Amino acid sequence: MSDLRSLHDDIAAAVPGPGTLAAFDLDGTLISGYSASVVYRDRLRRFDISVAELLRTTGAAVETRFRGADVGNLMRIGVQSLAGRMEDEMQEWGQRLFRQEIARMIFSEVRGLLAAHRHAGHRVVMATSATPYQALSVAADLDIDAEDVLCTRPAVLDGMLTGKLESPPLWGPAKAEALREYADQHGADLGDSFAYSNGAEDVPMLKSVGHPVALNPDRKLAATARQNGWPSVNLRPPESGADPMSIARTTTAIGALMGAAAFGVSAGLLTQNRQTGANLVGSFGPDLALAICGINVRIKGKENAWSARPAVFMFNHQSSLDMLVIGSVIRRDVTGVAKKEAARDPRFIPVGALLDVAYIDRADSTKARAALRPAVEKLQSGISIAIAPEGTRSPTPRLGRFKKGGFHLAMQAGVPIVPIVIHNAGERMWRNSLVAHPGTVDVDVLAPVPTVGWDLADLDRHVDEVRTLFEDCLHAGHR
Repeated sequence: MSDLRSLHDDIAAAVPGPGTLAAFDLDGTLISGYSASVVYRDRLRRFDISVAELLRTTGAAVETRFRGADVGNLMRIGVQSLAGRMEDEMQEWGQRLFRQEIARMIFSEVRGLLAAHRHAGHRVVMATSATPYQALSVAADLDIDAEDVLCTRPAVLDGMLTGKLESPPLWGPAKAEALREYADQHGADLGDSFAYSNGAEDVPMLKSVGHPVALNPDRKLAATARQNGWPSVNLRPPESGADPMSIARTTTAIGALMGAAAFGVSAGLLTQNRQTGANLVGSFGPDLALAICGINVRIKGKENAWSARPAVFMFNHQSSLDMLVIGSVIRRDVTGVAKKEAARDPRFIPVGALLDVAYIDRADSTKARAALRPAVEKLQSGISIAIAPEGTRSPTPRLGRFKKGGFHLAMQAGVPIVPIVIHNAGERMWRNSLVAHPGTVDVDVLAPVPTVGWDLADLDRHVDEVRTLFEDCLHAGHR
């Protein structure tokens, strides 16, 4: 069994440049589990699968699992059932399943492997037996170009699936052959290249390259890797489920946070100063809740959180934990701008009431602009604003598009922007989860970005510059 550090060393020592490929299988390799299972669960929930198809699929799955049959029959049954569907409908379906389920299945350490290959100039490829509707959203999130995705493609005629396949499924030797053809087309040398897979069915592909890697290998592939002296690496599985201890910790943390907020409200009433109560809670509430959840926050650049106040603190947003993390960083003299829906979130109500948060109706731009006016006044009075420029939680660490509201706030108030880059909060508490898992969250507080002299005509450029600061920091964290 090899370790991840040795694998990174092998990547760094490999021949640099795009002539070296890094080919990754999808199911079990880039993601924990199988995208096909997500597809079938969704179809079953929507009663979109007949009894006859279910029986045929079950029989083919048994043949594949226990008798070593390839996935060809299984794939053909699945694609036949989609005959008559429009391709754009299928693409939207795949994107929805990615956001709802598949995104959280991505191994976090995979991003570091991809970053290492890209740092070496290697060309990253996905090679999978899955369909484009399972594969392309994952590829996009991992910055793998669609043209670099080798997958099983259903035949499409006039925008509609015909129920047939363009070619045999990319399984076993067929996947190895597809990678060879891809290498020929791009002038790549398979002898210098890497291939990653978790399953014994991909031994032909692994044998075709100079650097085969058994990544999260099943029992048969682990044995083959030992026999051939191939590196064999297991990545940390994404946190999933809701174990009793994590549920208990999260429930206790929410109770403690609500209790702290109530204490702050009482203190504010006694002193007749809501900000005093808010600062009292901010000094210990987030730390207490995080500690109960077993989450340690490591902050780099802490001095930048205090060097230029008031400020607009901008943070990347992936998890419900982000508000606690931000509170632990900023601590005092701060309020926020949140989407209207957060006003009904029981985890957020006490904090929102205490901090006098400005809730924005994103469906009504007129109301949104009106809600920003008191936020500008808060900044001008010395109270900082914390805001997520993406506007909503993203399903993975990949940054979404930045909205301009926070930038307008900073410009109008004449205050700097302080970027706060949160790493791996989504691993501790996924976007749609109600349960936090113990572990460490790393935070980089970057140097304040002055907005004095900014012009509205150049705002798009300034937004891109700040977003690039986030991207560079996030990518550096994956290396």
